[in-house]
Amino acid sequence: MSGDPPGEPPPTGVRAFLRALGPGLITGAADDDPSGIGTHSQVGAQFGYGLAWTFVLSFPLMVVIQEVAALIGRVTGAGIALNLRRHYPRFILWLMVSLLLIANVVNLGADLSAMGAALTLLVGGSPALFTLGFGIICIVLEVALSYPRYSAILKWTTLSLFTYVGVVLVAHVPWPHALRSLVVPELQFNAAYATAFVAILGTTISPYLFFWQAGQEIEEQRRRHVKPLCLTPGSAGPELKRIRIDTLVGMAFSTLVSLAIVFATAATLHANGVRDITTSSQAAEALRPIAGQFAFAMFAVGIIGTGLLAVPVLAGSAAYAVTEMAGFASSLDAKPLDARLFYATIAVTTLAGASLNTIGIDPARALYWAAVVNGILAGPLMAVMMLIVRNPKAMGRLTVSRRQMVLGWAATGVMIAASALFLGFVVRDLL
Repeated sequence: MSGDPPGEPPPTGVRAFLRALGPGLITGAADDDPSGIGTHSQVGAQFGYGLAWTFVLSFPLMVVIQEVAALIGRVTGAGIALNLRRHYPRFILWLMVSLLLIANVVNLGADLSAMGAALTLLVGGSPALFTLGFGIICIVLEVALSYPRYSAILKWTTLSLFTYVGVVLVAHVPWPHALRSLVVPELQFNAAYATAFVAILGTTISPYLFFWQAGQEIEEQRRRHVKPLCLTPGSAGPELKRIRIDTLVGMAFSTLVSLAIVFATAATLHANGVRDITTSSQAAEALRPIAGQFAFAMFAVGIIGTGLLAVPVLAGSAAYAVTEMAGFASSLDAKPLDARLFYATIAVTTLAGASLNTIGIDPARALYWAAVVNGILAGPLMAVMMLIVRNPKAMGRLTVSRRQMVLGWAATGVMIAASALFLGFVVRDLL
């Protein structure tokens, strides 16, 4: 690997596998943020195992579109927003980034609020103060640390998601029923079931993850002092393999954790008649009398751990998009004074999210509207990404294969259809 010290043999075996993990693993883990945990808890509490099959459906869609995002960054050496700026009408760029910012700020508010509420459940105190404190901690870490050190912290933070595996192990899951539900859909033909289905897709295939993984591939390229693959196509083979493994593992990790949350809440909350859960902290509190103090504590600790991973990803993806839209350099390895807009965007979006509670906006309710924005944004953004990876002006000789193109457009079509279904229910509820 080009990042290894001169004279040191490249790693092999398990060490090589672990070294290959990075942007994809962190992106997959960040997908299970506190607001996503809230959605999955609600699905498990309300429908039991009835929607577990949707994670089998969403997994290949996640893999293909996140691989497309990674290829955009690694092959072109530029993020999604900068590629939009270079090759497509400017109004598309402004629309995509504006919608991303709105959705990210609301997601940040929901995640920080959930972290504050979880810590309050564990130790008591002021949720608002904890929410602000977590926001400040995330800003300081993201601004003060160099990229290699910060990416290592994010990588280790992914281990916090194993708390949900621990919860499943003590939740007395009826495994034959749970595993059967993965391949035998328990369909219900009603609006609540359809909306929950779309919500799962919306929380697993999110626009901020596209911008983040593309940006992280560029960060890795700079760290290793290598050129974009469009300039060195002869060296693309090992890099494309690394991206595929990294993305596959990251999305598999994300999917398994999501299923663990659904199974745990189905076996505890749903089985005991607790069906009305709207936030991750409510799910943690509801687990206490049913599954015991240990499961409650692990669930609450997991919310905080995943939030510490997801909040920087949400703010960082917004910063990559804004700086690229403005035509400036963006990097977590840059000094704050050399990348003012980049770090200012991180700080402003994080603090804006943390302040939602103080101005009377309910983050849980606002998250519903963030899902609407993500629903509007995800499908068209995926379509634009598919145009980028088939554009020789952007990708050089490394445009995606016909197989990747078919899979990518299939994922895009499913997301657009799901988003249209979701928006149809929103319009119906408003009328």
